[in-house]
Amino acid sequence: MDDYTDFTPPRWLRNAHVQSILASAGPRRALARSRASAMLRASRDEILDCGEGIRLHGQYAEAGAEARGLAVLIHGWHGHTGAAYLLAAAAELHGRGFSVFRLHLRDHGPSSYLNRGLFNSVRLPEVVNAVARIAELHPHPKLFLGGFSLGGNFALRVALAAPELHIPLARVVAICPVLDPAHTMSVLGRSPLYHGYFLRKWKRAMHEKLRHFPEYGFGAELEKLQSLEEMNRFFVPRYTDYSDTRAYLAAYALTGEKLAGLQVQSHLITSADDPVIPASDLSRIARPAALEVELVPHGGHCGFIRDWRLRGWAEQRMAGIFSAAAQSP
Repeated sequence: MDDYTDFTPPRWLRNAHVQSILASAGPRRALARSRASAMLRASRDEILDCGEGIRLHGQYAEAGAEARGLAVLIHGWHGHTGAAYLLAAAAELHGRGFSVFRLHLRDHGPSSYLNRGLFNSVRLPEVVNAVARIAELHPHPKLFLGGFSLGGNFALRVALAAPELHIPLARVVAICPVLDPAHTMSVLGRSPLYHGYFLRKWKRAMHEKLRHFPEYGFGAELEKLQSLEEMNRFFVPRYTDYSDTRAYLAAYALTGEKLAGLQVQSHLITSADDPVIPASDLSRIARPAALEVELVPHGGHCGFIRDWRLRGWAEQRMAGIFSAAAQSP
């Protein structure tokens, strides 16, 4: 049974769409950047060698010799390390004495030029290798991993792979992770607001990829694609190892028994009113002893805004979980 926490926003903030939009809106981004000023001053860009010629980009902020641990954070689909929700989490963790590495997935942020191959959500090995490389480059007493939306999906899949590869993850927190990508795509397709938002971001990312690798030559076709479904139908069979969209989306789903083998203690935190990741998908995931699910009534998608100052609850909850784990033997 899912436990509801005591997060309850004021009545005027309980609308799921308001919460979702505020998660990364300009005003919150500006406030998050201000609150993250110390973390940003400490940040430096790094390019990670993830093996087989693959490179990923990120930003590392050292917390000092007495750091409580290292937290790796992963943004959502077509997000970036400067997104308000990620900055808020990074600032909260850095302020509590954690070093923070904000990792860009392939082709996100300023990284389109680093790899010729296109991003897709099944490219898990390079993310696993990136987390291992970060831990190797920046040894700390304990290693933590947090992700939002698609980044939360990646975080849980990294947690599944970590024991076999001897990646010493102490705790994982996934905020509003994608559980059933096919269901999420269907939901997005029925929402003009969110569909248009993600379609514009995906097309913008593809144009940026073409700028660095014009030999792909799909610019004319890209202009004709008018929906996420059409984008998937065009790109999946041509630029992934999957012949159709259904097989591709199923490949990174977390439903069924996908999480049954989870050994790293992990927290899945989501909201009952998430308009992008349906909470009903929780009924179709495995519940191993290592997985704790927290379902709150309100919060939208990666929102969880607490007050008029646009401060968030999710980053405090993540930091609290990591802090407790840092103190345990």
